[in-house]
Amino acid sequence: MAPEVVKIRFSIFYEHQLPRPWSDEAEERLYRDALEQVEIADRVGFDHVWAVEHHFLEEYSHSSAPEVFLAAASQRTRRIRLGHGIVQLPPPVNHPARVAERVAALDLVSGGRVDFGTGEASSMAELGGFGVPREEKRAMWRDAMDAITRMFVEEPFAGWDSPYLRMPPRNVIPKPVQKPHPPLWVACSRRETIHFAARNGIGALSFSFAEPEDAGVWVDEYYRLLNSEECVPAGFAVNPGVAVVLPMMCHEDEATAIERGIDGAHFFGFALAHYYGTSPHEPGRTSIWDDFVRHREERGYSRGIVGAVDAPLSVRITEGGIGSLRGAVGTPAQVAELVRRYEAVGVDQVIFVLQAGPNRHDHVCESLELVGEQVIPRFAEGREERERARAERLAPAVEAALARREPPRERAAPYRIDETAELARARRRRAPARDLRTAARTAVRARGRHALARLVAGRSDDRLERGFGPAAQRVFFAGMVRAFDPGMAMGFEGELEFRLRRGEEETPWTIEIRDGRAHVRPERARRPVVGIRIGAADFLRLLAGERQAPALALDGRLEIDGDVAFAPRIGEMFGGVSPY
Repeated sequence: MAPEVVKIRFSIFYEHQLPRPWSDEAEERLYRDALEQVEIADRVGFDHVWAVEHHFLEEYSHSSAPEVFLAAASQRTRRIRLGHGIVQLPPPVNHPARVAERVAALDLVSGGRVDFGTGEASSMAELGGFGVPREEKRAMWRDAMDAITRMFVEEPFAGWDSPYLRMPPRNVIPKPVQKPHPPLWVACSRRETIHFAARNGIGALSFSFAEPEDAGVWVDEYYRLLNSEECVPAGFAVNPGVAVVLPMMCHEDEATAIERGIDGAHFFGFALAHYYGTSPHEPGRTSIWDDFVRHREERGYSRGIVGAVDAPLSVRITEGGIGSLRGAVGTPAQVAELVRRYEAVGVDQVIFVLQAGPNRHDHVCESLELVGEQVIPRFAEGREERERARAERLAPAVEAALARREPPRERAAPYRIDETAELARARRRRAPARDLRTAARTAVRARGRHALARLVAGRSDDRLERGFGPAAQRVFFAGMVRAFDPGMAMGFEGELEFRLRRGEEETPWTIEIRDGRAHVRPERARRPVVGIRIGAADFLRLLAGERQAPALALDGRLEIDGDVAFAPRIGEMFGGVSPY
């Protein structure tokens, strides 16, 4: 059950988006404008500014060093909290000691205003670019989080020896202002990661554009787990909270708000799907903006059906089988009503994305001023009292959770730095065989995706269906079963049903997961957790990245029954071989 509703907090979020074409000074202006926007947000009453860490995601996110941006913001603001989130924790991206040092330094220069958001990364561009095996990124996150939080509190840090990090004892300095460390968050994109956040006693930064009613279900489940014995904190403090992210643009006139902000909102969603799906990308060559202009309607980002109707806002809207993203794009009254619905279901923080796509700097600034003047004050009264009551209500659960967490370590004997011995130990390290196997599997899968893209390109649906009959389907699903990773299933057991259409013929396949293993059989499932029905040609185009699942669903060409929120997990469970 969710705790007593608290007064919701307001935040802004930066990917530092920069659609093509680019001028020489575009990135400099992008950062300069963003810092001016943060100054306004601080002045008008926003509570947090969040800046993400991404690498190689051109157009979608030019934010590879958020600690630099946030440090600059800290010197131009007085009260707004600095959300360093998310920091990518896999050691091939960021050495844990460097993360601890940067977060602590930012906390010092900002006077203790840092929130420490974390993540694993999941885009192919980043995982492949840094050599992070997809099936090991969650384990890397857990390992790095444990090490980093200990670096914040242990004097000296007692050292580490795991498959992902080997480090001798060192006193990691500086230490943060906030004790024992800044509040911890983790990026979440689906229900299972909301549960993951609750079990680890950290805040959930939800990056799926959820309607308030859906978010309410997540909030209830989050606080149920946080209050249960399943909660074992990842850090040395518990940070309860659920935040949702929404595109936003505000103006007194609804039509003007839409004209100013809807293309940015849609580009944000389109570019997100580009990098986190299977769309082909050539670094320095692919223009996501051009693809967006050509394909937005078929990908579920229709411009035409978003109109000024003077009605309560829906995050997503559908009309005549065509879908579109709306979010918090509207008048102050509409934005306030939408925020009130999130507050009513227990969401702790709403995070607005204004700097997106082609959105203009002056329009972003006007929108921030308007929200500060007409929206935020409606939610301010009684905040401190209600937050205090909430903290008191959660205190017993927090105390019990922290008692389950292993305490900071103290070395039994002094440790003397010995460069020769430490380097000798480092040289003896060899990549375990499983790492080599993982690299080989990853390379094979990547080659398979590229081969499929070449196979599908330019072929008609009829030709694809003829070549993907039951025999070829059997080979494909057998490959899925072989690629199954029980670690990514996170304890899931049940049946997944696939029904592939070829003309009037439909072939069913069921993958059953039991006891950490997957099995396939050519028949309907008895009690499927998820059922997917799709044409064989669309299935292949989906796997090759030519089509996107939301657009196929809106066109009626993809039907998903059962736990719809579970469907995106299928790709991770089967090593990237996924029909979603």
